[in-house]
Amino acid sequence: MSQHLMGPGEIRDRLGGISRQRVYQITSDPTFPMPYDSLLMGKVWRIEDVESWILNHAHRRR
Repeated sequence: MSQHLMGPGEIRDRLGGISRQRVYQITSDPTFPMPYDSLLMGKVWRIEDVESWILNHAHRRR
């Protein structure tokens, strides 16, 4: 996978090892960035988009 993309597993790790179900909830939320692409293995997002979302939503996770 490109160094510029991340899938649900990487998002899960980046958010501290949250459950797969929670990753699905977060990535389905309308405030979460749209996927960059959908591959056979699943959706992928641009790292920059996910990191920006995390910075803007960090206060909600506390």
